[in-house]
Amino acid sequence: MNIYVGNLSYEVTEDDLKQMFEEYGSIVKAIIIKDRETGRSKGFGFVEMNEQEGGKKAIQELDGTSVKDRNIKVNEARPRKERPGRKSW
Repeated sequence: MNIYVGNLSYEVTEDDLKQMFEEYGSIVKAIIIKDRETGRSKGFGFVEMNEQEGGKKAIQELDGTSVKDRNIKVNEARPRKERPGRKSW
């Protein structure tokens, strides 16, 4: 199950994200999305979990909780939309 985590403080690390979700089941990966140019967090990330049941419980219990003074948004990630390619002239 892939989970979206938004409204993250820029101080939250991938390890922090992993620790938040570990009590709900095994984590495949946890990533913070970063700006390509600056390397700074964009304030959201994704957690991939093995078990659907644990993922749903994590969403239910973590959505709206305060992490580093920010109320995070946690929900099931939507499939990524394909971006149209840029035309080369």
